[in-house]
Amino acid sequence: MWLKPEEILLKNALKLWVTEKDNEYFVVQRRRGYGEGGGGLTGRLVGTLDAVLDSTSKVAPFRILHHTPDSQVYWAVACGVSLCVTKEEIFQHWDWLQQNIMRTLSVFDSSEDITSFVQGKIRGLIAEEGKTSHVLEDDPEKFREAYLRFENWFALPPQEKLVTYYACSYWKGKVPCQGWLYLSTNFLCFYSYLLGAEVKLVISWDEIWRLEKTSNVILTESVHVVAHGEDHYFSMLLHLNETFVIMEQLADYSVKRLFDKEAFESERALSDPLQITKRGLEAHAKSEQFRTFFRLPKEENLLEVHESFLWVPSSHFNTLGKMCLSENYLCFASQDGSQCHIVVPMREVVNVEKPDSSSRALTVYVRGKRALRFTEVRDYRRLATTVRDRCGISASPQHAASAEVIRGECQSLINHFEDNPEDVTLMVGQKDGSKAVSTEALMTVFHPQDVENLDPKMLKEKMKEQSWNIHFSEYGRGTCMFFTRKTRDMIVRGVPEALRGELWMLFSGAVNDMATHPGYYTELVEQSLGTSTLATEEIERDLHRSLPDHPAFQSDTGISALRRVLTAYACRNPKIGYCQAMNILTSVLLLYAKEEEAFWLLVAVCERMLPDYFNRRIIGALVDQAVFEDLIRENLPQLVENMTDLSFFSSVSLSWFLTLFISVLPIESAVNVVDCFFYDGIKAILQLGLSVLDYNVEALIRCHDDAEAVTILNKFFDSVTNKDSPLPPTVQQAPVGNHEKSTHLNVDISELIRKAYEKYGNIRSEEVESSRKRNKLFVIQTLEDTTKQNVIRVVSQEVKFTPAKLDELYNLFKRQHFLSCYWTMKSPALVHHDPSLAYLEQYQLGFQQFSVLFSLLEPWAFCTNKSTLSLWVFRLIDENQDGLVNFKEFCCALDHLYCGSFTNKLKFLFKLHLPPDFDLPEDGVIKKSPERGRGKVDLQAYLKQWQNEILRKEETIKDLPRINQAQFIQFSKTLYNIFHGDAAEESLYRAVAHVTSLLLRMEEAGRRLQEPGGARAALPPASVDASPREAGPELPEPDWSFSFEQILASLLNEPAVVGFFERRVDIQSKVIRAQAAQLKQAVG
Repeated sequence: MWLKPEEILLKNALKLWVTEKDNEYFVVQRRRGYGEGGGGLTGRLVGTLDAVLDSTSKVAPFRILHHTPDSQVYWAVACGVSLCVTKEEIFQHWDWLQQNIMRTLSVFDSSEDITSFVQGKIRGLIAEEGKTSHVLEDDPEKFREAYLRFENWFALPPQEKLVTYYACSYWKGKVPCQGWLYLSTNFLCFYSYLLGAEVKLVISWDEIWRLEKTSNVILTESVHVVAHGEDHYFSMLLHLNETFVIMEQLADYSVKRLFDKEAFESERALSDPLQITKRGLEAHAKSEQFRTFFRLPKEENLLEVHESFLWVPSSHFNTLGKMCLSENYLCFASQDGSQCHIVVPMREVVNVEKPDSSSRALTVYVRGKRALRFTEVRDYRRLATTVRDRCGISASPQHAASAEVIRGECQSLINHFEDNPEDVTLMVGQKDGSKAVSTEALMTVFHPQDVENLDPKMLKEKMKEQSWNIHFSEYGRGTCMFFTRKTRDMIVRGVPEALRGELWMLFSGAVNDMATHPGYYTELVEQSLGTSTLATEEIERDLHRSLPDHPAFQSDTGISALRRVLTAYACRNPKIGYCQAMNILTSVLLLYAKEEEAFWLLVAVCERMLPDYFNRRIIGALVDQAVFEDLIRENLPQLVENMTDLSFFSSVSLSWFLTLFISVLPIESAVNVVDCFFYDGIKAILQLGLSVLDYNVEALIRCHDDAEAVTILNKFFDSVTNKDSPLPPTVQQAPVGNHEKSTHLNVDISELIRKAYEKYGNIRSEEVESSRKRNKLFVIQTLEDTTKQNVIRVVSQEVKFTPAKLDELYNLFKRQHFLSCYWTMKSPALVHHDPSLAYLEQYQLGFQQFSVLFSLLEPWAFCTNKSTLSLWVFRLIDENQDGLVNFKEFCCALDHLYCGSFTNKLKFLFKLHLPPDFDLPEDGVIKKSPERGRGKVDLQAYLKQWQNEILRKEETIKDLPRINQAQFIQFSKTLYNIFHGDAAEESLYRAVAHVTSLLLRMEEAGRRLQEPGGARAALPPASVDASPREAGPELPEPDWSFSFEQILASLLNEPAVVGFFERRVDIQSKVIRAQAAQLKQAVG
């Protein structure tokens, strides 16, 4: 490769380099230890030096230097990197210099001009190469050198994108190996070469079970990676935290892309795996953290961060923090994050005051006659201009016009209802699941507050409302409200019934989603009305199981509203659709929020606050249970000492996380937990879970089994009350656990929450997120392992392979599936992925990937990865004709070829040649059948298909159709290809030729007997010495055909053919070869 010209001193380099060629201006040198005489101590020492040094020009086996006759200075201009093609590569560069540069140099008078010309020409060549390279980093020259070493050492496909690299030590046993750690889009790689000992490690991110920072006596701090049951430690990293964060990000990206099939359509930096950069990953991580903290829509990206002071009203002091700017929001958070933060939508900004140069201040005016004053802003003038421009964009004529249209529609509705008051009731809810949207919270409809009621509970409720009104007057109300420690204290004490829906919308960020998507929910309701899918079937089944004791859901009003919200969400997010526990959560949301608000709250919970909770595998909940176990170990040592297995708490707490304690606590108590959740996120649920266990720790320690522990916890939840709840007994929920008289003293929910915050409030959200990332890999790999065992159990009933062999085949099949996804977002396996399918269908191969893997595993080398025959095998085993093959179909094909009898093997080969005669499409991609997709689900069709599979009888040879002459010729050629290279190849060819001639004579004789003229002379026998390339004699008649019985009977008379097919073929050697060659095949 060409190098940016770098000055080289040759005084001390002669011991390491040998001159191969030279002329007046250039010299080719070979590094000692390579090529002739490359072994021995010299080679080892040079190799060790090369592995440690960070410069390709010093490491490469060959290099080209430029010099002038009157100068002692040499310039490195090219090097040969790849060990296998080094000499060819470097001499191609030498020839180019001879042909294109040498003649030109003769016209220059001075050495300086010659050197300047050569340097300019080389830089131009590098720039041309850079147009098509993967190098997008800050220091392209240095990164380019590292990228070429990465290609050279690991021989990965050329499209694999190197993200970054670090010098480090890898611990192999108790010995550290100094080398280089390379992090690419799909692989973690390490290379070291010390005194002849080469260490090379390649681990794909999807194979990693654990990724964590650790420290011990020997290693002060290191990165611990677990993959394939082996531990790997990387230490001596100069920037360990940075390295670990990048590794975490790449592992998370791989998990989301390969396991969750996420396409990152809204994330430009991550949408193309060939363009992933370290800078893009860091920007994505910062934006994700920014959105999570401020509860912003997923479309927002962090654009700017400025350190500044913000004047906090009523507190009368400036707080230091960071001002963050995105496309549509201006946010601020104090240094510790808990003291104060605020979210200002650009749509709420009415003016930006002229910047004050004396204090470098920026004053932003928002609706409600409020001003926010940011001081000591470094780039305050430009920032003021940016905010003004963004506010102007948000108030564009299009937005103003749409706002005017909405106002006009609202006024027309008001006029209509004034003229037709009877229609108002229709807006609350209509029978038969009407699309009309409820405009009132169900609690307002079924439990309106009695203003004249002055009982103690109502008086306390009024006092709470008054306290919140005072808080609003001090810190603002609505989207631009200040979130302070006082706000959290008030949440812990309890939220008034009348303000609950408003505060949930504010704390969750759902208020912004709804404001920026006017009319969206109504459109979804209309779109989903009358649809019939698997999700709608499940929704209908669970509607009457949602808070069945509450009056709101004993009426059609509540049931209809619940149906509309759940169906609309299933329509919005088909990837989730509907999951159990969503009905319980949505029921509570509808009690305190209007129907459209409840929908956006559900969106916030499912897509932002509890990611991956509500899907078929509930990965998010399982990850948080693992986080919960970690917190138990840290905070409840007494419980850990007496209970060795903490998995019990994972199983018993699943409903706590999925329903936010709604399913285990009375509704009047559970809503207080939901208050805290919307303010503090999952941290509030974890704290409360620890508090519950802490409250019952003595009783749990004395338990003899899990059932007794469950009973104790159920009795405790039954005893939790809300003494301040103003709800009447008809609205309050009955206890969900044991209805017998509780032995527990009543526990007030406010007191339980207060103790949870006091004792476990030091748990930081950042620590929770870090623990989530650490546990997610292990949870997903555990689920994947369980899925593998389930698949193997099902497939083992259909094939003769042992479970151990199926395990190896499954790993190969899954890896091949991932190889089809590594470098593209549009592979057939990704495009047609359907998460609603059974686990057997989760990993499938398109034709191209199938061909590669099948060519590695088939027993007789008759099928190359691009052959027509591989297409026929694919079509044969793709029973549902969807253009994809699952693991069961793949194994059944191999089972026929490896474990089948002579008849079964021959029948499989015969069926490959049956019509229709398929041809490979020009693009090499077999299209998915249009009948299969995520549209309307016909359950009756599924049941009928399942019944047919059960009743399907074993296919007999008499059921097989006949093959015509063209197919028979191709069948004969297939046999020749199978026998090619076998020790008994000649006898096998003769046997096939003999059978072919015999069959043709039999067919000709039978045909002539049926002709009116009677029997004629049979065809002369074909020469048995015919070349195998002449696959059978010509057939003059187009309508001849052969049955499988005829072919089988003829071949049974050939001992050589029978012996060949009955000979046992060892699949283990093929599996080992496939494991080694699978990735190399992807390179090809």
